[in-house]
Amino acid sequence: MKKNRGFLAVSHIVLIIVSVLAIIPFWLLVMASFTSESSAVNDGYRLIPKEFSLAAYEYLFGRIGLFGKGYVITIVVTVIGVLACILITMAFAYMLSRPGLPFGRLLNFYVIFTMLFNGGLVATYIMYSQTFHIKNTLFAYIVPSLLTNAFYITMVKNYFQSNIPPELLESAGLDGASEFGIFFKIVVPLSKPIIATLGLMVAVAYWNDWQNGMYYIDNQGLYGIQNILNAISSNTRYLMTGGGNVAALPAETARMAAAMLAILPILVIYPFFQDYFVKGITVGAVKG
Repeated sequence: MKKNRGFLAVSHIVLIIVSVLAIIPFWLLVMASFTSESSAVNDGYRLIPKEFSLAAYEYLFGRIGLFGKGYVITIVVTVIGVLACILITMAFAYMLSRPGLPFGRLLNFYVIFTMLFNGGLVATYIMYSQTFHIKNTLFAYIVPSLLTNAFYITMVKNYFQSNIPPELLESAGLDGASEFGIFFKIVVPLSKPIIATLGLMVAVAYWNDWQNGMYYIDNQGLYGIQNILNAISSNTRYLMTGGGNVAALPAETARMAAAMLAILPILVIYPFFQDYFVKGITVGAVKG
């Protein structure tokens, strides 16, 4: 008992330290966004601002057109991408989870192979830009890399095999249900934890994605919120799009405030999916 208590005490201390180390950079980001520009330049970023200021947020909200369009594009891409990824991933995973699937071993090998190897950036860019012609379209955000991947398929397949009784599916088949009917009327309703888990993971991936925009989007009018942040990081004067006074630009703190505005939606959504996320990722990652 004493050893168990000692182990629990040490575990709690370690977890508290790790949690604090994870929170401090985020807290520093928040405080930096509320710091005056002069204080940030002269004194650096602090855990408690030396000079509190809302100038960065006032400046950004004064350019609501720039950020508003970026938010709309990112929201549309995220919603469409999440729905498409859930449908494709669950359908493919359900197919692989069914015993007796023709060429099942070959398809499973194909999934695992794509987890280990890919064609490389140059080949991928040529394929999407010159064959599928998705450059400078919203499909450039949705299709490459994020629409589905082997990890998602494997996780969902393991969930199906571990949590949906084969007898239930066989019984439905004997009653005359088609594979589509079994999938949509039985499998999907019983898969809420893994759907929520997959949806959250994919939503975060789409929301945080900036690489596809950097590779395939040249038109600044199609920039999502992450590409706007990337442009700000490399050139703060990008904030001057639409006019404004360069001298009034809070360059350093504006970057922090823009980053805060970008991550805020995920921070708001995550608590509502936390329970499903923990259950889904735990059960779906290990085959029973």
